[in-house]
Formats: sequence, structure tokens, C-alpha cells
Amino acid sequence: MKKAILFAAVAILAAACAPKADFASVPEATCDQLIRVEPLSWWTGMNTPLQLLVQGPEISDYNVAVEGSGLRIKAVHKADSPNYLFLDMDVRKAGNYYLVFSRDGVSFKYPYVVRSREKGSRERASFTTADMIYLIMPDRFASAFSDNDAAWQGGEYDDGSARPWPVPETPDEVSRQDPVARDGGDIQGIINHLDYIADLGATAIWMTPLLLDNQPYESYHGYACADYYHIDPRFGDNAHYRTLVEKAHEKGIKVIMDIVTNHCGTAHWWMEDAPFDDWYHKNDPYMQMNALFSVYMDPNASVRDRERQESGWFVPSMPDMNLDNPYVLRYFQQWAVWWIEYAGLDGLRVDTYPYNEPGPMSQWCKAVTDEYPNMNIVGECWDYRIPQLAYWQKDNPNRDGFNSNLPSIMDFPLETAMKTALCEDQVWWDEGMTRVYTVLGQDFVYKDLSHMMTFFANHDHARTGDVLRADPARMKLALAMLATIRGIPQLYYGDEMMFLERRDCISHDGAKRIDFPGGWEGDKVDLFSEEGRAAATGLYAHAAELHDYTRTLFQWRKSCKAVQEGKTLQFLSRHNEGARNITDNTYAFFRYTDTDAVFVYINNTFEERSLDWNHYREFVSGPVQGRNVLTGESITLQDGVTVPAKSALIVEFAR
Repeated sequence: MKKAILFAAVAILAAACAPKADFASVPEATCDQLIRVEPLSWWTGMNTPLQLLVQGPEISDYNVAVEGSGLRIKAVHKADSPNYLFLDMDVRKAGNYYLVFSRDGVSFKYPYVVRSREKGSRERASFTTADMIYLIMPDRFASAFSDNDAAWQGGEYDDGSARPWPVPETPDEVSRQDPVARDGGDIQGIINHLDYIADLGATAIWMTPLLLDNQPYESYHGYACADYYHIDPRFGDNAHYRTLVEKAHEKGIKVIMDIVTNHCGTAHWWMEDAPFDDWYHKNDPYMQMNALFSVYMDPNASVRDRERQESGWFVPSMPDMNLDNPYVLRYFQQWAVWWIEYAGLDGLRVDTYPYNEPGPMSQWCKAVTDEYPNMNIVGECWDYRIPQLAYWQKDNPNRDGFNSNLPSIMDFPLETAMKTALCEDQVWWDEGMTRVYTVLGQDFVYKDLSHMMTFFANHDHARTGDVLRADPARMKLALAMLATIRGIPQLYYGDEMMFLERRDCISHDGAKRIDFPGGWEGDKVDLFSEEGRAAATGLYAHAAELHDYTRTLFQWRKSCKAVQEGKTLQFLSRHNEGARNITDNTYAFFRYTDTDAVFVYINNTFEERSLDWNHYREFVSGPVQGRNVLTGESITLQDGVTVPAKSALIVEFAR
């Protein structure tokens, strides 16, 4: 980032630029003098260096000092824009401080808070294979307050900063009839239904971004950030978000924050005046990324193709950030650390991971995990090619020596294999359940199977119920595999009841990001309650049945070490039809530890199947007594055990 370095000022000692006036007599800055200081606050005992971004009119012409002895300015850096300063800070002790600015006889000060770091913060645990992650789109989940739908009315203090946040105008208003408008879900709506989530068996929640997205339309999804340090006022505020984390922890639920480092939104405040000319990639004429993840590991890739992948914009409304600029990289590193520390987070999910510059993102991951050694970060590496996906996982033995430092990756190959297999009824040798078998057969490519997020849908996919032809039997098979296959399972809200897309707007992304029935006052159907599920008809006629099936699976999974931590041994059945050797569209596997095992049999056919227990003799030599996980009944696994058409058998037993 040569240009940024050239414009960075030589370090200035705080003592050399300290104003001579008595600090106590200096007035506090007005909003016309100082617009923002980020991060909003900090803590003692942090590993991450603190670099403050200061924004204000012509602020680069001011001298700056600190009132108080526990916080010191080590260096001052100017930017391309005269309206910014970057301050390298030395944090010595907790306290309330003032940054004091002076120029030509004019002085003003801005309060800055340093808190004592909570004991054990560095060693905090994160999400693991012991968890089931429930993915929520907040705007479509539940609404507790109607007065924050169009614009936030609170105006309360945000205790993560020193003074109230000037809430911007929010033009994208609520219309539950428009599939891409705001529907009004909020943080309190999630808090109100934490019991539902915990009862389902989920032990972690991942929410699509809650930070301010102020695009004039289609802002509901949150992926075009307009302010990285403030919750969107239509969801709540920073303190309310922290309350959500606290309430979730009380229920035994971890919280994963969805963050975007690759791009912001065109409504972001810095788009009018960026600190550096190369703060984000300015493409004229407009250049869209090419979605060629292979350019990073392809020895034949052209420089041009790689540059387009790194510098092209995701879409015209999402400017591409330049992480090669060290100030941008530092900004995003400490931003992630700030939210973990401030809110008490348990993990991060990074959107559009391979669209970032790989080297800087590797440094970003390392900075976060250096601060929190146990922190799990999962990256959205949307690639169905297994070797290319494996490239992005931490410590993968890549030939080019690249190490992403990204602990976890999302298992897109398994996602498509499961859904494709469950839709295939007449199958050839490499189709149907063979697809799942084949994907797991390539597990040798991955560095760490315990850091694979498994799923069959998220907010970017068609609703699983629609893909599986609204068939509850197929849906149960998908749920059975999700609960038992290796990795960290993630379930998209509503898939526990086979939510389907809106039929009035099926061509829109908003059609699959539907409201959770019962989340809004006046909803005629309430699927959050047992009574509401039992009474549901029409599209939700199977809600109670599927919900209870899901709950049984994931409540059981919470205590099953063989599934959480065990190895896998898989079996595929084939039979001959004349000269053809074809699969019978069933699939079986064991998950096991030294002491316990789980047998899973997936019958994806339209006929009842009878077990040939001798087929599995390399794992177990004879009949075994176990417990049917789905019914709770005792069962002897032996020849002749029948598995109904389009159903799963899951049995746990001691070895």
C-alpha cells in the first residue's frame, strides 16, 4: 500500500504536540468539530494494537494530546483526506480520558473510555462439533416492537461509545407484501424466542448481519454495511445486541456474528469522503468480480484474472474494500476484536471469504485468533470443488505455501450432494446416495474435519422444502443426515418445519427469506407454539411432525460423543441388474469412539429395506442391542431389521 505509506505522517510524540492550555477548561467537541472516533472504546490487556480513526473537518491540521496518564499517543498518521487522523495508542490502564485537539488557539476535547478487560476473556470458548447452529435472518424472524420498523425512535445512549450515536435517516421502510422490503424483525423478537431455539436443540445462533445497512432498498439482509460500529437502529442498538448475547448465554446458546470484510454498501458514510484514495477499489468503468476462486491456487491463472477477482465489486451496490491498505486491514482487525470483547461473542462467520485479498485476510484471521486462541471463525468459501475448498482451511498443505489461518470452512460439496441425492429416485451407479458417499470419501483432502460446517441450506439457497418437492419424508432424511454426519451442523430457520418459498414472488431472493409465522402480532399461524404447530394446515400441515423429529434428533445429539467427536465408517449397497452394477439408493455409516457407536441407515427408496447385518461385520461381528434414537425404543441390530421406504434408522449402542 505504497500510496498510504507515502501519506502517513512521521510519528509525533504526544508531548511535542500537547496543547498548553489547562485541559479542564477545554470544551467538549461539537458534532461540527469531530464526527467520530473508532473503535468506540477499548480495554486493558489486549493483544491487538489500538489505532484510532478520527474523523472531523480539517482534523489533520490539529495537534492532539491525551488528558490522563494511562493512555498515550505513540504516533500520529495523516491520510489522503485532510478530514482524518490515525492515532497509534499505548493503553496502560483503565479510565475515562479525553483526546484534546488544538489549532490556532482553538481547542476541543473528545471523551474516550478504556475499560478493564473481563477475566477469562482471552480464553473464551467457541462453537465446536458439539453444537448445532441455528441460522436466523433477523428481519424475517420475529418483531417485538413496531415503532422501530421505519426508523429508530429511541435516541438512547449506546454504552459502547462515549456519547449518543447520531442516527441517520433510514429510507427503506417496512412492507411485508414486498419480498425485498423490510419486514420489521428485531433483536427483541429474537430474545423473545430464545426458549424456542433452545428447545429445538440448537446451542448456537448465527444471525445474518445486524449492523446498519442503509441502502435505499433491499437493505433487509444486512450485507451492505453503512456503519461497522453500530447496530441497525431498526433492529435495536449496541446495548440491546449485548443484551441478546447475555440472554442467549443464560439459555446455553452461543452467539456467532456474521461479518463482511470484503465489501461495504454504497450508503456507507466513508463513501462521501474516504480516508485514503485507495481505501476501497475504485473501478472506472465499473468492474464486477469474476467469481474465479481458482485464480489463487491455479498455476496457469493470469494476473489479470486474479486482479479482477480481488478488486472487482461483488455487485454495484457493494464497493470492494482494499485490504492491501494497512489502515483498512487494521481497521477491520480491531473492529472484529471490538465486537467480540464488547458483546461477549462466541464466534464469527465471514461472508464472501475468497473475494477478499488472501494475504491480508490471513493476517486478519491471525490477529483475531491471536487475541482469542480458541475462537472459531467459519468462512463462506462457496466452492463445490473439494480441493479448492480445502485450500482455504487453516494449515492445509497447499503447494504454494499459502496458509489462510481460517479455522473453519462451509461444506458446500456435501450440501449439494445431500439435496441432489434426495431428489433422485431412479439412479445410476454414481447417483442418489452414492453422491454423499463420494463426497465423504474425499475427506482425506481436508486438514480438519472437526472444523467443517455442514448444512443443506442457508439464506442464499432455495428453501430445502421446495428442492425436496415439499415431501416431509425427504425432509426427515435430510435432517437425519445433518444430525449425524461429521462436522458442525447448521440449520436454517424454518427448515425444521419445511418452510416453503412465497408463492406470490418465487423469483425473488426475498421469497425464500420468509417471515416466521407467529413472529408478528396478528399472524394467523403461530409456529413458535406447540398449539400453533398442532393446529397448522395447508403449507404447514407437517409442521408439528417435522419440528418434533428435528427436536428429537438435536436434543439427542447434544450428549452423543460418537456423533460429535467420533470417526466415520461408511457402507454403500449395490446390486446387479443383468450386466449392470447399480446402487440401490441406500446408504449406511457408523459414527464411533472407542466406547460408543451410532449406526445410521438412510433408505432413499420407495420400498422397505431389510438389513443384511453381515454386510457390516468388519465393524461389528454379530447382533448388537441398542436404542432407536428416533423412537426411544430398544432394538436389536441384526439380519431382518426392516427400514420403511424414505426413512432413516438411527441406533446408538455401546461397543
